[in-house]
Amino acid sequence: MVWNFPKITCYGITLLVISSLTMSCSHRSSPVQSLMVEPGVSQTLAKARKQQISQLAYALKFDIPAQKSQPILSTETITFFWTASARDKSALQLDFKEERAHLQSVSANGTSVPVVVESEHLLISTAFLRPGKNTLSIQFIAGNLSLNRNDEYLYTLLVPDRARTVFPCFDQPDLKATFQVSLTIPTNWQAMTNAPVRDSSVVGDRKTVNFLTSDLIPTYLFSFVAGKFTPVTRTMNQRAMTLLHRETDSTKLRLSTDLLFSLHADALAFLEEFTQIPYPFQKFDFVAVPDFQYGGMEHVGAIDYRSSALFLDNGATRDQRLARVHVIAHETAHMWFGDLVTMRWFNDVWLKEVFANFIADKIMEVSTEASDRPDANYDLQFVVDHYPAAYGVDRTEGANPIGQPLANLQEAGSLYGGIIYHKAPIMMRQLEQLMGKTALRDGLREYLKQYRSANASWVDLIRILDTHTPADLQTWNRVWVNETGRPKFSYQLDRQGDKISRLVLSQTAEDGSARLWPQGFQLALVYPDHVEELAVNMTQPQVTMTEAVGKPVPAFVVFNSSGQGYGIFPVDTAMMSKLATLKNPVTRASAYINLYENMLSGQGITPAQLATAYRALLANEPEELNLRLLTSQLSDIVWTLTKPENRPALAAAVEHDAWQAMEQETAPGNSARGKKKILFRLYQSIALSAEARGRLYTIWNEQKAPAGVTLTEDDYTALALSLAVRDYPVSGILTKQLSRIKNPDRRKRLEFMMPALSSNVAERDAFFASLANDDNREHEAWVTAALGYLHHPLRAETSAKYLPKSLDLVEEIQRTGDIFFPESWLRATLSSYQTPETAQLIRKFLADRPAYNARLRAKLLQAADGPFRASKILY
Repeated sequence: MVWNFPKITCYGITLLVISSLTMSCSHRSSPVQSLMVEPGVSQTLAKARKQQISQLAYALKFDIPAQKSQPILSTETITFFWTASARDKSALQLDFKEERAHLQSVSANGTSVPVVVESEHLLISTAFLRPGKNTLSIQFIAGNLSLNRNDEYLYTLLVPDRARTVFPCFDQPDLKATFQVSLTIPTNWQAMTNAPVRDSSVVGDRKTVNFLTSDLIPTYLFSFVAGKFTPVTRTMNQRAMTLLHRETDSTKLRLSTDLLFSLHADALAFLEEFTQIPYPFQKFDFVAVPDFQYGGMEHVGAIDYRSSALFLDNGATRDQRLARVHVIAHETAHMWFGDLVTMRWFNDVWLKEVFANFIADKIMEVSTEASDRPDANYDLQFVVDHYPAAYGVDRTEGANPIGQPLANLQEAGSLYGGIIYHKAPIMMRQLEQLMGKTALRDGLREYLKQYRSANASWVDLIRILDTHTPADLQTWNRVWVNETGRPKFSYQLDRQGDKISRLVLSQTAEDGSARLWPQGFQLALVYPDHVEELAVNMTQPQVTMTEAVGKPVPAFVVFNSSGQGYGIFPVDTAMMSKLATLKNPVTRASAYINLYENMLSGQGITPAQLATAYRALLANEPEELNLRLLTSQLSDIVWTLTKPENRPALAAAVEHDAWQAMEQETAPGNSARGKKKILFRLYQSIALSAEARGRLYTIWNEQKAPAGVTLTEDDYTALALSLAVRDYPVSGILTKQLSRIKNPDRRKRLEFMMPALSSNVAERDAFFASLANDDNREHEAWVTAALGYLHHPLRAETSAKYLPKSLDLVEEIQRTGDIFFPESWLRATLSSYQTPETAQLIRKFLADRPAYNARLRAKLLQAADGPFRASKILY
């Protein structure tokens, strides 16, 4: 990080001299404070501005040309009340991360002022301000970094501190403001922002759309979308909603459109009842954006979604349909948790995310996704969705706590990840279990009511929740929220004859420390004809299970059988051959996760042993979500936990078992289709034999799916990519697939990726070299998808040379990319490598850079966990 220290002379001198005013900088009896001008938005700056600025409002006009290469000429008027500080003589700092040339003119209260830019800030001398109401008027060229401009559309994505890359502003979450927007766009474009349309007018081939004044929102939730979109409007529960989309697949539109509106309506109804607060904003609309960077973004009244997350066809698996329900519920929950009540500072960003996920899991239980209701198991969904992802970070050398300090908002993007989105919901379930559902709900209602339209912190919430429970939340909070890592459990079962004489559970931290995670979970005593579950209240380092004494010795024990606990649980090896006998799908899921984590931790289970056990389950696992979990782990074992020389034999065995299980699947209705699709995807993922590759080519070439499997255009594109990365000896596969794709956005995506899959090493080299230019990284989802193929295990010998440059680029990617891009870049780059040389390269990279950004170091160590463990297990 580059720091700019205060100059010896006062900031005010330069400004006032330029404006023909004089000011002495002589020392006075009382010291004069001066805020440092430094890149980003420091917490010190944010606190000072919060004390000085109130009643903030922005009026913005953007003139958007049809050609994305042309500049967007813009104006803004900022009004605010300013409280002068007798001790602080610093210039007022507006945040603007763009070149000085983008600022054309600035006036304060009707007086033209010098345009002074330093370290990403526009500086306004306080001599031009007055106590009370002030008005700043600025003409500027909008910054492009976060405008996501495409040939036919653009959209803003300004979280966490990206509003300042588009227009000058006070870019911090606790300076909420109203926004009044006018967009001038081509006449055949649609537009949407946080507020309803007021009016519009057309002049020639241009139209201006004026929007009403928005509700009070922080800058990171300000949003607008404009472009060639198709609008669809429905009225649900007396509320009009509009969807903008670019989807062209008639089947997807027919099967998805109406359902999208009903899912949003259900989520809104649930939240209004749960919170006892009616929907708090003027409107509720949403946009489906091709290859949007995230699953969704909770812009007030104008949610953005990744189009592929919303529009599904009859080939979608149950898992895909439930994922759609969840992302809609998650973003809708944000309207209350994050949008209505916003964190004061982004160190509490997890606060909004944990409640969005927590409430989304509850909404899923009452969703109108009727086709999924008869066999829905939301406890299973919770386990499968959250635990592998949370452990995928918490087991690594780069693990971070849920709550993290944050000195500057330019670092806020690196706070996001698996801990916030997946460990935090697990923590919330433990809190709900500790407090009780009613007490937690009542506490949340009080929190929303007290801080409505304002800002709050986790400390504020804990203070409120403390009044609703006798539990010691401070102790609980310290280890769950403020510390990294996970516990490791062990047990001792003593017997006297065929009876249990003693059962003791112990807990330590995975790193060997004596920390304790207070939590409750179940353990199952499994007998040949029944299962007995015992409740464990792990509030001490060691707990004796007195209720187990005298019971018959079980055939085996399953720990965390209800899927509520968190940590590395022991595995009874007698369970390995009996997994299919476990009737409870949550218990099976927990067992699969325990086995996998024990294997990765070197706890006596080898990848080959686990692969053998899982192969036998492909035809016997009746639950689609569990089958998805199994096949994901099995594919990982084939590609990253098996040596290349042993891989063909294992892959051939898995190919055989997966294809046979797919053909023999006889579950009724949607369940069979979903399971067959998952098994086919496993087959496609690990296909190495000539027979398997030939079969995939025939399916792709003839566009004829296996019996009972529905393949869509996207699936056939994925097949073409799989064949290309395997250098299948037929030329023109990707070119032919490109000709089959009708949607222009999906065509452009494949065109971008094709060089990364070329059989010509020089062409792949040129593609990777092109990524050094940030213009070529504009479509981040395209880049990470291409990197996954570029670094595929079958290409490891020729792609390993890209690793040093890939690591060198991470700092720049953090500066220029969106919040998830550094992590997704690293994971797409590193996840397939398994050799000690790769592990050594990563460690040397970090050792050579002792001052490397701490948060990026953590992200790198998280992404490197796969190569680290694979090299240790295999070599």
